Amino acid sequence: MKRIFSLLSVVLLFVSSVNAQIENPVEWNYSANRISATEAEIVIECSIEKGWHLYSQFINEGGPIPTSFSFKKNKSFSVSGKVAEIPAAVPFFDPIFEMDISWFSDQAKFVQKIKTNTPGAIKIDGELEFMTCNDSKCLPPEWIEFSVTVPATAGAEAVVSEENIIETPADEENILTSSDEKIGNSSRSIFGIFLAGFFGGFLALIMPCIFPMIPLTVSYFTKSSEKPGAGIGKAILYGVSIIVIYVALGSIITLAFGSDALNELASNGVFNFIFFLILVIFAISFLGAFELTLPSSFVNKMDEKSDKSGFAGIFFMAFTLVLVSFSCTGPIIGTLLVETAVSGLSVGPLVGMLGFSSALAIPFTLFAIFPKWMNAMPKSGGWLNSVKVVLGFLELALALKFLSVVDLAYHWNFLDREVFLVLWIVIFALMGFYLLGKLQFSHDSPVPFVTIPRLMLSILTFAFVVYMIPGLWGAPLKAISGFLPPTPTQDFDLHTRTLGNGGAHESSGIDKKYSDLFHCPHNLDCFFDLEQGVEYAKEVGKPILLDFTGHSCVNCRKMEASVWSEGPVLDRLANDYVIISLYVDDKTELPEDEQYVSSFSGKKVRTIGNKWSDFQASTFGANSQPYYVLLDHDQELLVAPTAFDLDANKYVKFLDAGKKAFNNK
Repeated sequence: MKRIFSLLSVVLLFVSSVNAQIENPVEWNYSANRISATEAEIVIECSIEKGWHLYSQFINEGGPIPTSFSFKKNKSFSVSGKVAEIPAAVPFFDPIFEMDISWFSDQAKFVQKIKTNTPGAIKIDGELEFMTCNDSKCLPPEWIEFSVTVPATAGAEAVVSEENIIETPADEENILTSSDEKIGNSSRSIFGIFLAGFFGGFLALIMPCIFPMIPLTVSYFTKSSEKPGAGIGKAILYGVSIIVIYVALGSIITLAFGSDALNELASNGVFNFIFFLILVIFAISFLGAFELTLPSSFVNKMDEKSDKSGFAGIFFMAFTLVLVSFSCTGPIIGTLLVETAVSGLSVGPLVGMLGFSSALAIPFTLFAIFPKWMNAMPKSGGWLNSVKVVLGFLELALALKFLSVVDLAYHWNFLDREVFLVLWIVIFALMGFYLLGKLQFSHDSPVPFVTIPRLMLSILTFAFVVYMIPGLWGAPLKAISGFLPPTPTQDFDLHTRTLGNGGAHESSGIDKKYSDLFHCPHNLDCFFDLEQGVEYAKEVGKPILLDFTGHSCVNCRKMEASVWSEGPVLDRLANDYVIISLYVDDKTELPEDEQYVSSFSGKKVRTIGNKWSDFQASTFGANSQPYYVLLDHDQELLVAPTAFDLDANKYVKFLDAGKKAFNNK
């Protein structure tokens, strides 16, 4: 009788989970409009449930799966340009991925313009892939086929396939982020870009190309004016001109590329490699190998025009400063523009240049108004070149971040975590020795003694170097984890062995399917295929832990880092269970004979991710990750599944309850 009640409870648990946990918060509609005899547009719209958001097509590396569209080739039409987002998605802070990501809430509209090559109505088949999240979880990517007919004449109704309209259940438990919060997040992003630009402008100000020009320029304004107030007015015009010139540069870049293009370039492997090369060139320039200069003839022409009187002369005088100082400001501006490219904001380059130019212009203006302040300025000297060299070291370290993105995207696997750390340790150690005067370049002035600022900076630099050293043996280094390659790329990892018995357990010795694609954290012995894992569990007589996870599942990584790493949890995972990790967002194509149409969703299962996502939804009535299920050898539930919860004690009780139920059976 007790066994019957247990089975009934499992059945009721399963039925209730199917009714309560399947979530599909997006409803899609498709239409087509004939614009002219040769032009038409496909309109794809969606409504999004309260509390959920749909991601843009343009997502940075390390973020969620972007929305994407494709159209099956047809001789009757050709695609014109890219799919437009109307209006464009705005970046907000995503608490799941802990970064600024462009998304839509409530509704979204996508428009693809096409050129029609034949008269009459045209049927167009397409596919879309998308991913949705709320403030606590993400659903695996979905792939949908759709069909739409372009009408024969302008103004006629398009024929839409009704079977492709997805009905979505409401989810009242989720709370929509308010408009005020979204505006605040966007404002913080803009303010952050402005501060980054302002800081870059401050660094440029104390470079050897600009700093010595401050007293000369201010002296020109104060002495060349017959009236005292006139010099102040000219200085203000000079400062405004600097701002106008740099903001114009940011505006040109924004208009020429737009935020979508910049964002797409920033997440592209090829362009990340180009960014890497550019930053290396900038770094070498700052270290003194050569100077980046503009053609002297062009600079001379601008200098001649600065001799004119009135506003035009002051403007060209400011323009000359911009050109002459390019060898110092060019690398800083280039780095700033690369960083604003990944911000996702259409006004990113413009705001960045506004901050940069403000930091340059304000001192010139203030010193002209209060010339006595210049008495407190430090004198020009070798320290200016030292600032330039230190920036060169920082540029070189930053360049490795972009190379790491390329390495991960193309699976080169040569810039592993420890290799990256070794390079950073060497770069910052050399910078520390340089600050102490133990390393000098040909254009440096001798350092007879170490000043207090140099000493303090060198202490901070060497402290940072010491902080990074344990990372060579697998220490997490949380302060800089956003810059480092992922922990699974670490070849030499002693840290895992200190986490409990998980680093010392015996391997199954089986050649695991998909082991070349996936890796298990903390040296645990995981399987990545359900059938193979179940067969091994039967051989060793252990219960099964199904770990539904994903590459882009940040909460999965948090569970692995914060809960699975705890000694009591890791010991149980290593010794009491056979772990089967199933990645629901992997895009690896299944062999043709393994692809099928899901009887649960009616969609074609083409990839490994599709297969395990469909299995999770159809078998356990859930489609969010992380999701942990404990099974016996007949794939029956041992206890109720659990999801994201950073309480390690609860996870220990979950595992113990599953083992007890397995032993009782």
